[in-house]
Amino acid sequence: MPAEPLRMDLSKLAPDAYRHFLQLDGLIGGHVERKLLHLLKLRASQINGCAFCIAMHTDEALRDGEPVERLTLLDAWEESSLFSEKERAALAWIEEVTLIADSGASKSAFEALKPHFSEAEIAWLTLAAVQINAWNRMAISSRAQYDAKMVAHRAPEKAPEPA
Repeated sequence: MPAEPLRMDLSKLAPDAYRHFLQLDGLIGGHVERKLLHLLKLRASQINGCAFCIAMHTDEALRDGEPVERLTLLDAWEESSLFSEKERAALAWIEEVTLIADSGASKSAFEALKPHFSEAEIAWLTLAAVQINAWNRMAISSRAQYDAKMVAHRAPEKAPEPA
């Protein structure tokens, strides 16, 4: 079955709101390590089944040097040795927030963040989870399709130094 055509272009129909979403993305990107943020965005998008965001964040992660093997195994990160304990804690949290109706954002997942992230970093990880879930819902409901030419002009950005 072919993809449904674009239902609506939110960037044109609600440009002010869309611009604020982009600005929030920039703020989050300034507070969460770039490679980790790619993994979190991609994992939430896998859970939500957002083709646009899966394609975009895979493309961006590859452009920023993320190994194909890690992206391939992201859906099974719990069974893979390719992810650090810090990444595992963040991935568990993104899953909890993405599936919040099922998990309620469990205390155990929240506590698992604390050895690896400061209180402020946990806040930014939470905002990253909320933001990608919002983007997923916008892309899925509007039937947006990713085109790599949209970001082909962007050069990889230097990742912020970890806190």
